[in-house]
Amino acid sequence: MSAVTSISAAKTHSGLLAADQGSGESQAGRPLVSLVISVYNEAAILETNLYSLCQYMKSLEDEYHWEIILINDGSTDNTGALAEIFARGKDNVRVFHHVKNFGLGQAFQLAFDHCRGDYIVTLDIDLSYSPDHIQKLLIKIRDTQAKIVVASPYMAGGKTSDVPWLRRTLSIWANRFLSITAKGNVSTLTGMVRAYDAKFLRALNLKSPGMEVNPEIIYKAMLLHAQVEEIPAHLDWHLQKAEGAQRRSSMRVLRHTLAVLVSGFLFRPVMFFITPGLALLLFAFYVNTWMIIHFLDQYRNLPQYTWFFSRASAAVAAAYQQSPHTFIVGGLASMLAIQLMSLGILALQSKSYFEEMFHLGANIYRLSRAKNGDEQE
Repeated sequence: MSAVTSISAAKTHSGLLAADQGSGESQAGRPLVSLVISVYNEAAILETNLYSLCQYMKSLEDEYHWEIILINDGSTDNTGALAEIFARGKDNVRVFHHVKNFGLGQAFQLAFDHCRGDYIVTLDIDLSYSPDHIQKLLIKIRDTQAKIVVASPYMAGGKTSDVPWLRRTLSIWANRFLSITAKGNVSTLTGMVRAYDAKFLRALNLKSPGMEVNPEIIYKAMLLHAQVEEIPAHLDWHLQKAEGAQRRSSMRVLRHTLAVLVSGFLFRPVMFFITPGLALLLFAFYVNTWMIIHFLDQYRNLPQYTWFFSRASAAVAAAYQQSPHTFIVGGLASMLAIQLMSLGILALQSKSYFEEMFHLGANIYRLSRAKNGDEQE
């Protein structure tokens, strides 16, 4: 990323930069956990919440070593300066800056490239998911050997508190839609608070620049048949209200809705073409049945025509004159049904080709990163 400033000068010695490229068990057998946080204009809550996170992670130091990778995603307030001040003197807190707001996806891509941990945990600085979710995520990913564990407020045992009605409703239905299209057992595909197997995550070639990076990761993990788990979570916005009711959600509703629809199409194109095509085909069958009934009634009422084709032609003309809408609606419905089902078949074929190419590309990308890592060592 050319539009990114480097980490703080106090931390740019060669040993630290070399360590950025690898992960592995830390000393004394304790895994290293990388906390990734992307922030944009969060000066009001940054220091307090970073302090809370650090205090919580210190309570886990018998089990884990840890670091914080903070991405200042082009903030226009003094978020960047406050982050640098907080990181000063802390070897396990590193700050990176985007010169402008690129979006969550690009912030994550930058952070993942600099994480040294065995596990990567992504968080929101507003702590709408309390820090104790970190340990729950890590326990789950270690116990199950999953590649991804998602904190889900929408699964059994999860809950939400003080979330604005519109935000909650959109989020619930977006995740239900994606869950259906993904054909998986994951109920929250848009959630940001997750734990990742770092080696697996770094092997994914991510493209999404914004919030759609979260379902993209799940989608690509499913393509690779990776194990994805969930834990019940509590999404709680009471801290946001306590710190100022004017603080708005960062969700851009229209853009996010469109991103969800696109993600749903990528997960399961059959739902967008073949399913409605079949429904339309059933409707066309019903309408065309009535068209045939009208034709047969008219055919019986025209005994004066002795030649079959003359009688049939006259019956069609009479049936059309009696019920023109039946012919028009039946014909249009049949054509649309055939077109939708044809598009669905083509989409499935393209999806199959994409999955083949993705598997090939993922292997090449993983081998390339491994080779580059070996060369740098």
